[in-house]
Amino acid sequence: MRTGNEPATARSPLRLRCGLAAWGLAWAVTGTVLFALIGHPGWAVACGVLTAVIAVDLSLVIRHIRQGPHYQPGRDVPPYRPVSERPAPGERRAPVEHRRGP
Repeated sequence: MRTGNEPATARSPLRLRCGLAAWGLAWAVTGTVLFALIGHPGWAVACGVLTAVIAVDLSLVIRHIRQGPHYQPGRDVPPYRPVSERPAPGERRAPVEHRRGP
């Protein structure tokens, strides 16, 4: 939901996340190979699972980067109410009376 107080110069963290995921993928693959070579199968499996998770994350980040920028409203667009507070099209809502405690 848009609140109207978003930073005007906000930037997507996808490129940073992509770099960190690539760095983590390199370390996880290295850990998997080294633990397998020195005979620690439990640690090798743990690093292998971590490698799979990081690879999925990296592929999703790359997919989002390739999708390109999406529409973001400018400063002249006022914040809007949540959907639950909006009347249905063509319907007028009566004023809500708020009750105080018992």
